[in-house]
Amino acid sequence: MSAPTDVTLELDDIQRGVLSPRPTPYAATYLVFRIDDRAHGRELMRRASLAATSAADLSSPLGDTWVSVAVTCWGLEALGVPRASLDTFAWEFRQGMAARARALGDVAASSPKNWEAPLGTHDVHVVITAIAPDSPRLEAAIDRARPAYDRLPGVTAIWRQDCYALPTEKEHFGYRDGVSHPAIEGSGIPGSNPLEVPLKSGEFVLGHSDEIGGVQTPEPTGLGRNGSYAVFRKLHQDVAAFRRYLRDNSTGTQDEELIAAKIMGRWRSGAPLALAPEHDDPALGADPHRRNSFLYARDDPMGFTTPGGCHIRRGNPRDASVAGEARLHRMIRRGAVYGPPLPEGVLEDDGVDRGLMFAFIGARLGRQFEFVQSEWMNDGVFFGAGHTKDPIVGSPDEEAGFTIPRRPVRRRLAPLPRFVVTRGGEYCFLPSLSALRWLGDMHD
Repeated sequence: MSAPTDVTLELDDIQRGVLSPRPTPYAATYLVFRIDDRAHGRELMRRASLAATSAADLSSPLGDTWVSVAVTCWGLEALGVPRASLDTFAWEFRQGMAARARALGDVAASSPKNWEAPLGTHDVHVVITAIAPDSPRLEAAIDRARPAYDRLPGVTAIWRQDCYALPTEKEHFGYRDGVSHPAIEGSGIPGSNPLEVPLKSGEFVLGHSDEIGGVQTPEPTGLGRNGSYAVFRKLHQDVAAFRRYLRDNSTGTQDEELIAAKIMGRWRSGAPLALAPEHDDPALGADPHRRNSFLYARDDPMGFTTPGGCHIRRGNPRDASVAGEARLHRMIRRGAVYGPPLPEGVLEDDGVDRGLMFAFIGARLGRQFEFVQSEWMNDGVFFGAGHTKDPIVGSPDEEAGFTIPRRPVRRRLAPLPRFVVTRGGEYCFLPSLSALRWLGDMHD
């Protein structure tokens, strides 16, 4: 289904990182900066407006290479944005991710007190992200962005994370990632599910009408319009523990892969259980035009094929009957792996940090990212499963096992250890290109 042609977005003013799916394969780098001098911070914004790539640049000579610039609430404060303006931003953004830890399930090992410094602190002001199809072009993109922050002694680089996506598109647990991308009215970019009606642009771009007719724009309009919110999280993956869990709860290799598919909702090839319920179909998993073309309500309302508690059904219930309107919680999700893969067959941790750099893009931090994280990932009430957690990223649950619905008797697996630990992250604002210039031109 194509997006209506009467909806337009000012693509030349929206950062490309808001709307564009990432290339495959790709390399990426997150660079975090602290602003120690307001004038230098504003000069950074002015220069960044020249380095950042717009959503209109889909056919530019740079191809699938781009730079995005995001600012935290503490960064806007450091730049001198007035309090009256800051108060018009989402209250979750103003609090910051660390302050929202309990609501997000970031407890125990994932608590902010255990996060990687300086993540979660008020020192995180600006996040520059560079994306390219390979490492040489990534370094070239960073070189092009370097003039934005080079020779500014009042701007200090405080953290860097390199990450990547393989040609196989798989993350460390072995699943194909980045399969689902929503269609957004006016973007000109098709969604990955032809059965999904395009979402209103205001769900992802501030200053535009959303699914319920609302328009949210931080003030002044020159700062807020055509921006978006971005969440980034560094998530450590305990690959060895995940492999041991599958081995210990299965009757053999074939059963192990079935359990892995039931936990995720897809086979590791990317083929969904909804379209390949009995066996993996690698050809289907590799086909971007078919692997996400399915719904739940007609063919699997009770979750006998794709369990209601599996990862992808929690993250996007599609047309299934759940508490609340699923479209109001739709997100753009992007992930890139960091760290080397754990060699195949290894069941003991090697002490190397590896995981996923997770990114969310949307205009409603509360009812998109936070709602999904707290109500769908860390609770099961919305689909009638009590307080069960997501089997992949849910907060620790020492008692509940994972249930696989089946007739005549459901299958109950052992309690799930925590496979994913939050290492840090932040809520950011992705200004429009004109807003970057606005920040650069501010005067006290």
